[in-house]
Amino acid sequence: MKLLQYLTAGAVALMPIVAGAQTLSEEQIKELVLETIRENPGIILEAVEILDQQRQEQQAAAATSVLSQRRDLLENDPNAPVLGNPDGDVTIVEFFDYNCPYCRRAKPYIEALLEQDPNVRLVYREWPILGEGSVFAARAALASREQGLYEEFHWAMMGMQGRAEEASVLRIAADIGLDIDQLKADMNAAEITEHIDTSNRLSQSLGFTGTPSFVIGDALVPGVIETDQMADLVAQVRDAAQ
Repeated sequence: MKLLQYLTAGAVALMPIVAGAQTLSEEQIKELVLETIRENPGIILEAVEILDQQRQEQQAAAATSVLSQRRDLLENDPNAPVLGNPDGDVTIVEFFDYNCPYCRRAKPYIEALLEQDPNVRLVYREWPILGEGSVFAARAALASREQGLYEEFHWAMMGMQGRAEEASVLRIAADIGLDIDQLKADMNAAEITEHIDTSNRLSQSLGFTGTPSFVIGDALVPGVIETDQMADLVAQVRDAAQ
């Protein structure tokens, strides 16, 4: 229906310059459009491409506006975990879910980047979108900050086999030395709820629809990116700052 409306709107816009078109009703124009489609089906693909391009341009413009307005929150939220170099000159923001297989696949690429570039600052946005197990895992990870073991817990969770559920999360927490009773108590803290709520708001405003999703400078990158790709984007941010 939207496609027909688009094509019809285009035809209506041309009415003043088409001889006799002013005598046609909107229904007659629609019929002409449908007849044109039947005779030239390729026009549908062209229209879809135009609509898709317009949608992408609108999303990009909206995301650019959000980045300019929310940059400080994205990169400097005191309620978000930071790995790598806290004083690094380039910040990468990753939205992730512990039950996301693509996030786990990205783990070695991120580790390699942090190892080869000591000036990268990595901000994590816990974005649990894959069920109750993901929510429990995100809350446990954020709560582990109170015991100073977020980084150890994060990497252990990303390297786990199977789904992150309450039992598996608590098992890994115990394995790395977390006090489970304290962890459970800390999981209900207001700042944890606020972190997850903020991740939801930011991801929606940036147009992200899944995990992992990265913000590197002005680049919004959904999906897995390998170390070399991340390094190239980091280099672009540095070049732009000079």
